[in-house]
Amino acid sequence: MLSYVLAGLALGAVYAIAAASLVVTYVSSGVFNFAFGAMAFAVARVYYFLHVQHGLSVLPAAILAIVVFGPVLGVVLHALLFRYLRLRSPLVKIVATIGLSVALPPLANLVFGQLSDTTAPGLASEPLRVFHLFGAVVNMNQVITYVALVLVLLVGTALLRFTDIGLQVRALVDSEALTAMSGISPARISLGVWALSALLAGLAGVLIAPTAGLSVDGMTLLMAAAFTAVVAARLRSLPVAVGVSLVMGITTSVIQKYLNPQDPFSTQIVPSIPFLFMLVFLLYYALRGKAGDPVLGGALDRAIRVDNAPEGAAIRLVTGRIRPSAQFAGPLITLVVVAVLPWVLDDFWAGLIGAGIALGIALLSYTLVIGEGGMTWLCQITFAGFGAIIAAELATDAGWPPLLAVLVAAVCVVPIGVVLGLLTIRLGNLYVALVTLTFGLLAQNLIFLRDRFYNSGQGVSSPRPDWASQNTVFALLALAVFAVLAVIVLNLRRSTAGLAVTAVRSSESGSRTMGLSIVQMKVLVSAVATFVAALGGGFLALNYQSALPDSFNPFQGLVWLAVLVTLGSRSIIGALVAGVAFAVLPAVFQTYLPTSWAQIPVIAFGLGAIMLARNPDGLIALHARQLRAVGRWRRRGERTAEVVVQGESA
Repeated sequence: MLSYVLAGLALGAVYAIAAASLVVTYVSSGVFNFAFGAMAFAVARVYYFLHVQHGLSVLPAAILAIVVFGPVLGVVLHALLFRYLRLRSPLVKIVATIGLSVALPPLANLVFGQLSDTTAPGLASEPLRVFHLFGAVVNMNQVITYVALVLVLLVGTALLRFTDIGLQVRALVDSEALTAMSGISPARISLGVWALSALLAGLAGVLIAPTAGLSVDGMTLLMAAAFTAVVAARLRSLPVAVGVSLVMGITTSVIQKYLNPQDPFSTQIVPSIPFLFMLVFLLYYALRGKAGDPVLGGALDRAIRVDNAPEGAAIRLVTGRIRPSAQFAGPLITLVVVAVLPWVLDDFWAGLIGAGIALGIALLSYTLVIGEGGMTWLCQITFAGFGAIIAAELATDAGWPPLLAVLVAAVCVVPIGVVLGLLTIRLGNLYVALVTLTFGLLAQNLIFLRDRFYNSGQGVSSPRPDWASQNTVFALLALAVFAVLAVIVLNLRRSTAGLAVTAVRSSESGSRTMGLSIVQMKVLVSAVATFVAALGGGFLALNYQSALPDSFNPFQGLVWLAVLVTLGSRSIIGALVAGVAFAVLPAVFQTYLPTSWAQIPVIAFGLGAIMLARNPDGLIALHARQLRAVGRWRRRGERTAEVVVQGESA
């Protein structure tokens, strides 16, 4: 038993280092860093590059990677992104850091090369020394992890409590505006905090690599587990975050003593333990009414905040001034172009176009739940997975017609979205994002990976209708369904219910004074968005003719979201363009460009989401504003010319 406890303490220590970094950056900058796992991967990859690939010894490789490259990475990211996010809305903060988490790992792989073997060394020299303590076995990597946690806590506590630097950080936490008025540079303090955060991320990444592997998934799971400790600490209490991290690590390790390693359920329940912890804490805080978004900064900070308008405000303000013909010309042209592509391209590319259109249907659910409802849900891909699996089961085992199976499956998934909506209504935006991501991870581990559905990675067969077996016909079918859903979403947006949803998104307190029911509006959006996501998942299964659980990983859903918000979270046609781009662009790079460039589309998708920090409405709205500015300039020029002509004639 002691061996399990010591191993769990080592795992919990890594969680604690990660959680400490997340807490410090959140309370000092107001940004909950969803890119922490990506930063950990980047630093760990540099350490591997120096130590394994170039033979540098452990100490200099660790210093160069963790102590030098880590803080430099933090400084660069602060200059490019984090400094713009402090007073942005929760949605922008979440999506921008998700964009960074999408772009950074493939960028690291592009620079240092893709690893085929993710086995990585830690900070201990090899061969690995092993110690025996009261009959238990402890290796040197675990000992180094214990020491690292103790040093982080001692040095961190000393800095925060007994130095001028710590006093300045605490002042920044209380009020950035007052800190600046006292002659202290908030930008310099924030820069130091993010440099330290990147150092701790790199340390956690190098420490966890020997057990989790040097992979994006392993680092992302580290980040998600650390989220649990931060949530337990209500985003603020460092001692609570560290304590919960250690308990979580011990629980994860000890429970393996009582599980049968041959039982497939054991391999599913162990990685789910941190997410079960998070679910318990989130539900507890929700029931106690303590899960609202924390108020950061002082009254002066909030008074001078410039980002008071919700995302999409610019779109709403200008839409009414656009002639209907001009407003719908772009979307109609896009639909026509997408409809023509399957006819003019060969069968392979027509299949990719069909996949992109099916994905566009699923992305419409993000348009509804985030763009219209203002709810930061990160589990739409999970609803798509449910729709795909249920539809495949109905079509294969029950012999239902494929399209009817997809429709019924989507209806069956709606209650799940409604219940989740009811449970998260009282949560703040950040907590909503975390609980929906947790729900998706639990569904992936406990349901999608079961042998009945996973089938050794082959999934469940999902045949197409006989008349739509060809890729070209199926692509047109999916496009027709997308067009119908687009019209429904557009009518919903313009209906009385849609106006009520817009009011709730803009101001819940103001909506209550108008007599609007917040619960009814959010449940309505939850139900419609869940149905659309499940329908999109069913069409994805029809496209691939199999419901593939690996295609519905929640972390893949973060990439989906990054692609969509790049174009605009409220743009209906943007969902279609995003889906087609996501399906086609990687194949274009793999087919016509060097293999090493295959990650560039994913990097571009992530960078597009990062741009949300500067352009919250997305590229479509940005270009629309630019075109309107050009139109106004031309009209002014024409009026000026008319005046000149009239003057000359007079």
